[in-house]
Amino acid sequence: MPRFSIIVPSHGVAGRLSQALDSVLAQSFGDLELIPVCTPGDAGADVAEEHAGRDSRVRPVHAPPSAGLAGARNAGMRAATGAYLLFLDGDDVLVPGALAALEARLADTGGVDVLYFEYERVPWWEGEPTNPAAPLLAKAPRGAFTPDRAPDLTGVRLPAWSAVHRRTFLTERGLAFPDGHFTDIGFGALVAARAERVAVLRSVVVRHLVRRQGNRLNLPGPHHADLLDQAELALSYAAERGLSFERRGPLFEHLFAAVLKTATHPRRLTSRERRAFFRRASRLYRRHRPAGFRPPGGRLGVQHRLLASGSYAGFRALRATNRAVAGVLHRLPRPHGLRTRLLYRRHLRRPLDPNLVVYCAYWGRGYACSPAAIHAKARELAPHLRSVFLVEPDQAHTVPEGVDHAVIGGRRYWEVLARAKYLVNNANFAEGVVKRPGSVHVQTQHGTPLKSMGVDQSTYPVVAASSGSFTKLLGRVDRWDYNLSSNRHSTQMWERAFPGSYEHLEYGYPRNDVYCTATAEDVARVRRELGVPEGATAVLYAPTHRDYESGFGAGALDLEAFCEAAGEDVVVLLRAHYFYDRGGRAGSGRIIDVTAHRSSEDVCLAADALVTDYSSIMFDYANLDRPIVVYADDWEVYRETRGVYFDLMAAPPGPVARTPQELARVFGDGSYAGPESAALRAAFRERFCEFDDGRAAERVVRRVLLGEPPEALPPVIPLAERVPAPAATLVRS
Repeated sequence: MPRFSIIVPSHGVAGRLSQALDSVLAQSFGDLELIPVCTPGDAGADVAEEHAGRDSRVRPVHAPPSAGLAGARNAGMRAATGAYLLFLDGDDVLVPGALAALEARLADTGGVDVLYFEYERVPWWEGEPTNPAAPLLAKAPRGAFTPDRAPDLTGVRLPAWSAVHRRTFLTERGLAFPDGHFTDIGFGALVAARAERVAVLRSVVVRHLVRRQGNRLNLPGPHHADLLDQAELALSYAAERGLSFERRGPLFEHLFAAVLKTATHPRRLTSRERRAFFRRASRLYRRHRPAGFRPPGGRLGVQHRLLASGSYAGFRALRATNRAVAGVLHRLPRPHGLRTRLLYRRHLRRPLDPNLVVYCAYWGRGYACSPAAIHAKARELAPHLRSVFLVEPDQAHTVPEGVDHAVIGGRRYWEVLARAKYLVNNANFAEGVVKRPGSVHVQTQHGTPLKSMGVDQSTYPVVAASSGSFTKLLGRVDRWDYNLSSNRHSTQMWERAFPGSYEHLEYGYPRNDVYCTATAEDVARVRRELGVPEGATAVLYAPTHRDYESGFGAGALDLEAFCEAAGEDVVVLLRAHYFYDRGGRAGSGRIIDVTAHRSSEDVCLAADALVTDYSSIMFDYANLDRPIVVYADDWEVYRETRGVYFDLMAAPPGPVARTPQELARVFGDGSYAGPESAALRAAFRERFCEFDDGRAAERVVRRVLLGEPPEALPPVIPLAERVPAPAATLVRS
């Protein structure tokens, strides 16, 4: 029997779950079992299974999302075999040495029913960690003691992950997490009421990450009635157990401090919900108030007396007097120029146009990427919608005929941004754009992340210095309603890099649909347009941006020499990152500069093979099931300066070349397209081509623009059943 069972509900926290599990497995005290509680098919289940494959102490169990946090923890309790149970949230971590400290304290106290300990609340971004439990635990006796000696330890103020519980104590007394929201309050109160021998550890065991979007329980909604359910459960149980007044008084006070915090909050309850909440709380207060209880002083004491009298009119008047106006008024957006601001403000007063969709790609670089693919599919499936594509002035001439567009910064630009019901972008809209109530913002992304993104860049000085304000970035993230993902890896990384309250749509990237729908004729047409000679093997060379370089780094690879070494039938399609100037890099006729070509998808279709370093184009190109070679001459520098989410050298999509000579050799001897290359590519595709089946745009249009339910959408076609667009010259191994 292990000493500790650590139970970790994992639903909705896949992005940081690895850190939580690793913090347990890395403990110096190793007599444990780790029980992640997963939802089958959820991204967290994959993380848990991967850890289980590496460490036999990991024993995943399943619980449906409908069971909630309480059901997940109870499922973990039923599976546990350890002497003591510790509950950990999926995005929290154990501090180094935590289990050794707990074991030492349990040995010192001779074993107890409950051992309470301190924890840190760690701000997700800026600010100093706090230790809320420390003042409460500081008052407790030093050794093991009966709860009567520390009546303030009611369990209400300490979350479930601030204690270890003797398993047989819980099972013999039938204690489990009560259903509903605010389950920690009910569970903590029940445990404290039944415990006979407890102790405290005055050191931090858990680091609790305060999520940027806050605790979901603090959001508006009818779930706040569950707080009264938990309070009633705790108070009724205390009365049934005959707890002394010395213990019932603090329990009553702690519970109603939480109740009044919700009742007075400006946003948690609607006016109707607040009235019903107050009246029920008042009945509960009068029914369970211990004889001789004295309300606290100050404003809180006034609220207690209003609850006792049932005077909602008085409570409402007090609340109106003290209510802050913060959050009621919205800051005026700041597009440049007074006249433009006034114009935008005027349009914001007009109603939303329910049939208007605004698209933008790459900050206005033209009609491209997933926004263009969604636009095209919407014209087919939702012809009643009007669409406007936003482009920079120098790109207006590139917009295809028949596509309505507006020039960024112009009068119509601000009008459509103010009026559109739907806004679709693969980057972000301008700083001054307001997220209007009722509008729907869709973030399509423009690649699968290998390199660190969003707020994860903050720990890499070279990148952070050029990234601008992370606070402003997060303000833009707050406008998103939906965020697209092409694989579960992306879902997890977006959750970390762009913390927000949006919904993940694991539908695939619409721009990649063409890789499953294009024909041989389409491939031949694109090759003719790009000037690829008939019968030539076209190798796409697409290096990514280097944050530590000021210009295009293709000079590190001599493309002329590569062509000579790779074979007389090889031509190179050179596509520089869009951060760099277009054109002017072609050498001989065997090097074709396609940097300025509008569609990276077309360029990929034309190529028989891809050479890249760390560009996300490798994930898109893998959908074609054509050879990929990684040219990684500066991997260590790139990894240290930019940061990466996984070791590409350990799981590449094909051969890895570290020098120009190695790169020329894998093409010269044909190994770039050999069986080993195919095996690496197959594993890569399994991991990263999960949802890109050719119907991503359709799923987005049906779900977001037409409002169809998720269960009515086309299911993802299994990878083995997809037929990628054929290469022009290469015969796959």
